[in-house]
Amino acid sequence: MMSTITATRRERTPLARAKLIKVTRHAVGVAGFLLAWQLLGMSGLVRWLPPATDTLIRAVGLAVDPIFLDDLRGTLVAAVIGLPLAVVIAVPIGLLLGTVPAVEESTRVFVEFLRPIPSVALIPLGLFFFQPEINAKVALIVFASSWPILINTLYGVRDVDPLGKETLRSFGFGKGAIIWRVSLPSAAPFIATGVRLAASITLILAVSFEYIVGGSSGIGSFLIEASTGIGADAMIDVIAALIWAGVIGLVVNTLLLRAERRLFKWRTA
Repeated sequence: MMSTITATRRERTPLARAKLIKVTRHAVGVAGFLLAWQLLGMSGLVRWLPPATDTLIRAVGLAVDPIFLDDLRGTLVAAVIGLPLAVVIAVPIGLLLGTVPAVEESTRVFVEFLRPIPSVALIPLGLFFFQPEINAKVALIVFASSWPILINTLYGVRDVDPLGKETLRSFGFGKGAIIWRVSLPSAAPFIATGVRLAASITLILAVSFEYIVGGSSGIGSFLIEASTGIGADAMIDVIAALIWAGVIGLVVNTLLLRAERRLFKWRTA
């Protein structure tokens, strides 16, 4: 019993040491960046760049600022609505294209034509077809976020082991059962990666839409108002808001990555 415990502790020690080294390196990198930012801001070499301390203090203050929190809520609501809709739309289409080659070949030109179109360029079209403003924002988020999910689903289905399909087919299972029992589970890690990539696109497009269109709320709207100010305080507000946008993106990506690793441990192995 004691030998088993000792062996387990020995196995955990290198893993814990590696995690400690990783965290330390991250901390040193962040500290070095903040120090360089602080020195550059205090030196005046870059006139528009405020010191890191002033910006971080303002970023903390935004956490209790009701105006900024309302803008933050406006961005997150659109993202929370748009991303699940993109998953619901893109995954079935990706499964269809991946399992029926004739459909994939007939729609390939259409897909390759639409996919490179910058979503920001479609903002006027979205505003024309969708009102009020939140509907246009969600529609463009769905359009932009669907592509990485669709493409990853398509490639995931293509990567399915043919032996699994043939095994179920030999036992009399139909196409629907094969897709549900083999294709979808095998493609799930690819779909999860697509969702993680789409989450960052969702946030980028939401803020871009708000910044270009303006509107009543959103981080982009806050950036417009902050950038119209005069002096160092205006730039501090802009950078502080951008810090929050980056923190949200980092948190969402970290949560999705951890969920992906937990759900698909076999893929990591």
